[in-house]
This record gives sequence, structure tokens and C-alpha cells, in this order.
Amino acid sequence: MDYRKKTVFASTAGLALEGMDIMFISFAMSMMVTDFGISLAQGGLISSVTNWGMLLGGIIFGILADKFGRVLVFTYTIILFAVGTALTAIAPNIETVYFFRFIAGLGAGGEYGIGMALVAEAWPKKWRGRVSSYVSIGGQIGVILAALLSAIILPTLGWRPLFFIGILPVILAFYLRRNLAESPEWLEAQKNKRNNKLKTTKSNPLLQLISTPKMAFTTIAITIMATVQVAGYNGLMVWLPSMLQQSHGFSVSGSAIWTISTIIGMIVGMLTFGIFMDRFGTKITYGLFLISSGIAVFLYSFASSSITLLIGGAIVGFFANGMYAGYGALISNLYPTEIRSTATNTIFNLGRAVGGFSPIFVGFILQSYNMTIVMIYLASLYCISLLMVLSLRDNRKKKEGKYIIDYEKAGLENDYSS
Repeated sequence: MDYRKKTVFASTAGLALEGMDIMFISFAMSMMVTDFGISLAQGGLISSVTNWGMLLGGIIFGILADKFGRVLVFTYTIILFAVGTALTAIAPNIETVYFFRFIAGLGAGGEYGIGMALVAEAWPKKWRGRVSSYVSIGGQIGVILAALLSAIILPTLGWRPLFFIGILPVILAFYLRRNLAESPEWLEAQKNKRNNKLKTTKSNPLLQLISTPKMAFTTIAITIMATVQVAGYNGLMVWLPSMLQQSHGFSVSGSAIWTISTIIGMIVGMLTFGIFMDRFGTKITYGLFLISSGIAVFLYSFASSSITLLIGGAIVGFFANGMYAGYGALISNLYPTEIRSTATNTIFNLGRAVGGFSPIFVGFILQSYNMTIVMIYLASLYCISLLMVLSLRDNRKKKEGKYIIDYEKAGLENDYSS
């Protein structure tokens, strides 16, 4: 397997294991609430604590990856979230569950941005959209794995053995340390710094994200886009199954079929988005998908039959979550190598933290109004994101690569052959 493919495999596997770990909480929640004798609000805090850990871990490990290397830090993030997940299985009380989930969140939060940076630096800019979409699908694979494992393990063995599976990512970490070389582009950037051939600021990497008015505006705009992405996804996937059960008489099995069809739509949407992004550029592709998402979620509120609900769910998933595939490439194209992991992790985890409140707001709307108002709310979010993407500069015509890398010296000349 050549170097480029190794980066895609490692990043996709990391995101799949992260997605699987996060979904374990969703499937095991009711059992954990019963075992510990806690309220639903205390149970919900488990996910919140994980998200707080992901936000902090994303920032910390993003900075460390920019300073010490992608592969090295990526390995430690995987080990950390694996250990945090496995320890959750032996937690004696809810307080230790909170602590171990925070630890798992620290590691999981660092993976996304580092993996995306590693892939972006291994592949030419003209292919970044496609390879980012391959990595993004890892999260959906994790959801499917979590559903299958939960269906097998929970009814017979309970929730604790489910979390013991969390130790498996250590195998991936071992593979990375033995088989994946450091990013040549990052190594070249470090060499240029040492030789004083590259102008760099001495400020904190976080401050570099807002170092100029243009950079600050770009950071704010993409953070808003990431927030909308997460808010739309959570609003759809957390509440729609129960809404369908109440408003259209869907059974639990019917809701599961809806979830599967929606996830299939998401996967196809991600693959399509990556191809479109490479071919037509950021603004056209995001503009097309955002407008289509707004229209699709609004029209979906008028679906009445089981067939239209299933097909409509797949279409909504195609457009609304297909855009998720583009953020790794988008951020990698707009930020330099020396702060790329910091930018990706900080922006997306901020979006994840803020967008994570969307299910609360959707629940409030459902309690006070109806499903149509929910869809209007989601459609409005995509309109806001559209305004943000239209304000971004398009780097498609910019000269590819900030650094000229000697792959022969890096020992990767065969791996990088096209």
C-alpha cells in the first residue's frame, strides 16, 4: 500500500472508530441510566461531557500536531480515546463515567483535524475533495458498526462489554507507528523554519487564526458553516425518528429503516460532494448543496406516505450531510501547513460544540409548534451557511503547494508516483 493510500486508510479508520465510540453512548444510554439510577438529564450529561472533552482535545492536539508532527500526535489521540472508552466499561459510578468520557473526548476531538491534515498534505489539491469524502465516510461506517455491535451485545451481555471494544483502536495506533511515515509537507515546513527561509509569526497558533482581518473573517465564516452542519445533522438524526413515530405512526423498526436509508443517502452524498468539489470548486459545490438542502428539508415536512418519507430521508441526507465531506479539504486549502491541524480541529470542534445544542432547540420547537416549523428552522440555517460560503475566497486557481518537497530524500518517491 503506497503512502497516499495509507493516509486515507489510517484517517478513515480513526474517524470510524471515533464515530463508533460516540454512538455507543446513544445505544447504551437507557441501560446506563437504569444501572446507575440517574435521571435522564444526568444521562444526557454523558454526551455533553464527551463534547466538552472533544472541544478541548481538538484545540490542544491540533496545536501539538502542528508543532510535533501529524502521525506522532495522531497516534496518541487514538490511544487516549481508546483507553477512555475501555475504562468506561469498569466505571463504578456516574462520576467516573463522566471523567472517563471526558478523557475519551479529549482523544477523539484531536483525530478529525489531524487525520484531515495528514490526508490533505499527502494528496494534490485537485484530489483533496474526493479523498476528504472517503475519510468522512468513516464516521458513517462507525455508526453502522456501533448499531450492529449494540444489537448483538446489549441484549445478552449488557452495556459494559460494549465499551471494552474501545480498546481495539490501540491496534490502529500500533499500525500507524510502524507503517506510516510523517507528512513530508510538514517535515519540509519544519526544515524551512529552522533554516529561517519561511516567515512565521511567533504568536500562539490560535491567535494566528485571527491574525489579520481577512483571516479572522475566514475563520468565523467557516466556524458558522461547521456549526450549521452539525446543528442540521443533529436536528435531523436525533429527533426525526421520534417525530415520524408520532406524526406518521412509524414503528421503531420503521424508524430504523428510515435511519438506514438516510445514512445511505449521506454516504452517496459525501462521495458526490467530493467529486463535485474537485471539479467545480468550493463556492459552486457548497452553494448547490446548501440551496438543495434548504429546499429538501422544507419539502420533506409535507411528505405523507412511508415511501416518500424513506426516499425523502435519503435525499435530505444526500444534500444535508453530503457537505460534511468537504470541510477537511476546505480548511486545508485556506490555511497554511504550520497551523492546518490547529485550524481544522478548532473550527470543527467549535462547530460541534455549538451545533450540539440544536437538538435542545428542536425539542423546544416541537413542544411548542410542529414539524413544519422545525423544517423551516433547518432550512434557515442552510441559508445562513450559504451566505458564509459565498464570502470565502476561492483558492482553486492558486498555485498548488506552499512547499516544494523532495520526495526522493523523504524516501517516498515510489509511494507518491501517480
